[in-house]
Amino acid sequence: MTLEEKIGQLNQLPGIGTRNGPRAPEGGETLIRSGRIGSFLGIFGADYTRELQRIATRESRLKIPLLFGLDVIHGFRTIYPVPIAEAASFDSARVESSARQAAVEATAHGITWTFAPMVDIARDPRWGRIVEGAGEDPYLGSVMAAARVRGFQGGDNAMDLGATDAMLATVKHFAAYGGAEGGRDYNSVELSERTLWETYLPPYEAAIKAGAATVMASFNDIGGIPAHSSEWLLDDVLRQRWRFKGAVVSDWAGINELIAHGVAASRGAAGILGLRAGIDIDMSDAVYADSLASLVRAGRVPVALVDSAVRRVLRIKYALGLFGDPFRFSDAARERLYTLAPAHLAAARDAAREGIVLLKNTNKTLPLRKNLRTIAVIGPLADDRRSALGGWAADGRPEEAVSVLAGIRAAVGPSTRVISIRGAPVDTADSSGFALARRAASEADAVVLVLGEREDMSAEAASRASIELPGSQKDLALTVIRAAHVSPGGENKPVVAVLMNGRPLAVPELAREAPALIESWFLGSQHGTAVADALFGDYNPGGKLPVTFPRATGQIPIYYNHRNTGRPPDSAQKYTSKYLDLPWTPLFPFGYGLSYTTFAYSNLRLSAAKIPAGGSVTVSVDVRNSGDRVGDEVVQLYVRDDVASVAEPLKALKGLRRVALQPGESRTVMFKLGPDALALYDRQMRHVVEPGTFTAFVGTSSDDVLRTQFEVTGDTLVLAPPTPRFR
Repeated sequence: MTLEEKIGQLNQLPGIGTRNGPRAPEGGETLIRSGRIGSFLGIFGADYTRELQRIATRESRLKIPLLFGLDVIHGFRTIYPVPIAEAASFDSARVESSARQAAVEATAHGITWTFAPMVDIARDPRWGRIVEGAGEDPYLGSVMAAARVRGFQGGDNAMDLGATDAMLATVKHFAAYGGAEGGRDYNSVELSERTLWETYLPPYEAAIKAGAATVMASFNDIGGIPAHSSEWLLDDVLRQRWRFKGAVVSDWAGINELIAHGVAASRGAAGILGLRAGIDIDMSDAVYADSLASLVRAGRVPVALVDSAVRRVLRIKYALGLFGDPFRFSDAARERLYTLAPAHLAAARDAAREGIVLLKNTNKTLPLRKNLRTIAVIGPLADDRRSALGGWAADGRPEEAVSVLAGIRAAVGPSTRVISIRGAPVDTADSSGFALARRAASEADAVVLVLGEREDMSAEAASRASIELPGSQKDLALTVIRAAHVSPGGENKPVVAVLMNGRPLAVPELAREAPALIESWFLGSQHGTAVADALFGDYNPGGKLPVTFPRATGQIPIYYNHRNTGRPPDSAQKYTSKYLDLPWTPLFPFGYGLSYTTFAYSNLRLSAAKIPAGGSVTVSVDVRNSGDRVGDEVVQLYVRDDVASVAEPLKALKGLRRVALQPGESRTVMFKLGPDALALYDRQMRHVVEPGTFTAFVGTSSDDVLRTQFEVTGDTLVLAPPTPRFR
C-alpha cells in the first residue's frame, strides 16, 4: 500500500442528503477509485451501496471494500424503544432481540456498521443523551451493553462475525461522557479515578468482553486530557488491560476539536495526538487525510503508527466477510423482505410494552374500560408521531408510527367517542387552549393526558437546565385533573397522565394529583399501540425505572447507589445531609414500577452463611403473584459490603430477573453471587474481595427489599492488579 492508500483507510466521510436518498459527497467516487477513503457514514440503500462497493472493489488499485456506518441506535426503519426505555424493561433478552432485528433490517440496506450501543452512565438527567443509555446503574448498564453488542453482531463471537446480517457494533462514548458537568453536552468531566472505575467504566468493559468490534472516543476531557488524545484511555486501559483488538473511531470532528480543547495548535498537531492516542478512523473532518502523509514524510509521525491503525481497520473488514463477498450486505431482495417486516413490527410492539412503567394507580384507575362513551385525549404530544420515534430514528418515518391518540382510537369500539384537544404547546407558556381542555375533561367519561417532551428536547445537544414539565403543561394538567374531578361523578372519573420523554422528569404535582401516572418514554414505531394496550389492560405493565426520578431539578445529582455520609439524612437530628425546603428522598426510586397485580416476596435465604473469599453463595427468594392478573415482576438483587477499607455504596445492583407469573403462582428466583459481585477497588486500586459481612437485598425496587447477611472469610482475594495510573 502507498502511504496515501493507507491513510485512505483511516478516512471516513459523511454522505449528503438528496432527493434520491443519502449520497457520497462531491468527489467521493474519485476518492474511492484512488483509495483515499475507507468508510462512509450516513449512506445507505442496497442498490447505491452496491454501486459504491463495486467502484471500490473493481476500479480501485487495491480493491479494498468500504464500510458503511449509520447511527442505528434503536432500529433502522422499524423503530424500537429508545435505549432508556429498553433498559426499563430490565429484560436483556428482549434488548438483544431488538438489536438483532435492527441489524437484520439495516444490513439489508447496505449498512455494515452502527455507532451503538451508547453505554454512558448518566446520573444527571439534565444531560440530553441520557435517553441513549441505560440510566444510572453500572450493573444494569453492563447487562444492556453486552446484550446490544450481541444483538448487533449476531452473537458473542468477538471478531468472528461472518453472518450476512451481522453489523459492527460501536461502544461509545469512551469514556465517562455521561458525567458532563452541569448536564451540558460536550462539557468537561471531573471525577475521581475510583468513580471512573467503579461506576463509569464497567459497561464499556462488558461490551468489549461481549465482542464489540469498534469503540468511539468521547468528546469530553477527563482531568484536562481530552479523550481523543488520551493514550491512557485508548492504550493503557482499552488495549492493554482489556485486550481490545478492534478499531477506534473518533466522534464527529473529535480530532479537530483538540484545537478548541486547547491541546493542539493546528490540524496537523491534532492529528498527531489522535493517532498517537490510538484513534484509527477519523470521522468526518479529514484531519488524517489532509495532514498525515506530510507529517510521516517529515519524520514527525512514525509510519508504524499508521500501519497499526490500518491493520485494525482491515481486520474488522475481514471479520465482516467483505473481502470474501463485498456485496453481501447490498441485496435489494433482502431490503424489500425486511423493511418494516411484520415480525419486526410485532416485536417492536412487544418491546414497547415491556418498557412502559406504571408509576401510580390509585384505586385501580387503570385499566380503562373499552366501552366508555367518551374519552378525552388531551395534551400536546397525544398525536405526535414524530416524537414517538425518539431522537435517533435512523430511517424511521413519522407517517409509519402510531401516536397515542391513534392507538386509543384503534383500541376502542365504534360506540366510544374519542375527543382530541391539544390544550397547550409543548414548550411555550400558552394557556389559550385551557378552556377547551377543561370542558372536554368535565364532559368525558375518562381523560388521558399526554405530556412531556418532544423528541428533540433530549438526545444530542439537548440539555435542559430544568427537568420540570416544559411550557404550560403542568398548569394544563392541573386544570384538566381538577375540572374532571369537579364535574358530575368526577370523584370517580378515571384520569390518567401519560409521560413521553427521554429523561426523568420532576413531576411532583402529577404524582400527587393524577389518579394514575404512566411513564412511556419514546417507544418507537408502535408507541401508541403499546400505550393503548397498557391503558385498556390488554397488557399489564411490568417495567421498572432504570434511573431515579427527582422531586425537583435542585436534587440533581440523585441516584440510589450513593455512598453514605458521616451524617446520614435519615437521622432525626438537625445537622444531617438534607434540605430545608424539600425531602432528600426521590420522587420515584431506581427500580420502581407498579403492576395491575401484586407480588409478595418471602423466604429469603442463602445457600451458606459463610463463604471463602474466592467462593460463591446462592441467594434465593420466593415470589408469588398475589393478585388476580397475570403479570411480570422484575426481581432485583442488591449487595452491600457492610464494613470495607473504602466507603462503599449503600447498596449496588448485582442481579435481576424478569419473571411472568399467573395469578396465585409462586416461583423461587435464585441468584449466584461470586467474587466479581463482591469485589471493590481498595486503597491501592486493586480489584479485591475483602473478608467481612455482606448484606444481600432482594425486592421489587431499590427501596422495597428483604435483606439477609452472610460472611466472607479468609484473607483478601486479589482479582486484578492495580488499575493503570491516570496520565
